[in-house]
Amino acid sequence: MYAGTEDPWNLAGRWYEQRKYALTLGALPHQRFRRAFEPGCSVGVLTGLLAGRCQELLAADRVASAVDAARARNRDLPHVAFRHLVLPDDWPGGGFDLIVLSELLYYFDDATLRTVLDRAAHSLEPGGTLLTVHWDHPVPDHVRTGRELDPFLDALEGMSPQLRLDDPDFVLRTFRRRLADGGEAPSTAAAEGLV
Repeated sequence: MYAGTEDPWNLAGRWYEQRKYALTLGALPHQRFRRAFEPGCSVGVLTGLLAGRCQELLAADRVASAVDAARARNRDLPHVAFRHLVLPDDWPGGGFDLIVLSELLYYFDDATLRTVLDRAAHSLEPGGTLLTVHWDHPVPDHVRTGRELDPFLDALEGMSPQLRLDDPDFVLRTFRRRLADGGEAPSTAAAEGLV
């Protein structure tokens, strides 16, 4: 897909993508995150938007040329690191308070998908956010659609569903890791003392 073009899906130019990215950012429960992970970053368009909300961001892709394009697109963001990683084997160490799985999970078979989601859930710090957003139409290269990811996401242990947006073209969901005592992380309004 990346041979001969830097942005094979026109991620930087399509209104569909710009709108989806705006909804993705709007779905995040905090204004700022300490340490975030975005696997499957492609050419780094969403990466640049997430960077404005993160103190530290690790963006990765399995395609080396995509990582190079993402790094070049975001070269002015020193707090963003780029790595060539193949999931689930190359899952990075350390904890995150935000993991964004965008347009990625539908490529995995059942066993690999469970492993990726398990690693994501266990890498989240208590109260951390997992955001997923996926195209919801059949594609020959995809194992499943966005809605068909639901049983796998709903089976995540230690995670509480927070938000779901069913667009005609994609499904966006957010989850929060329960606190160490098993309780729920405070809502956005509660964190700001409104409730």
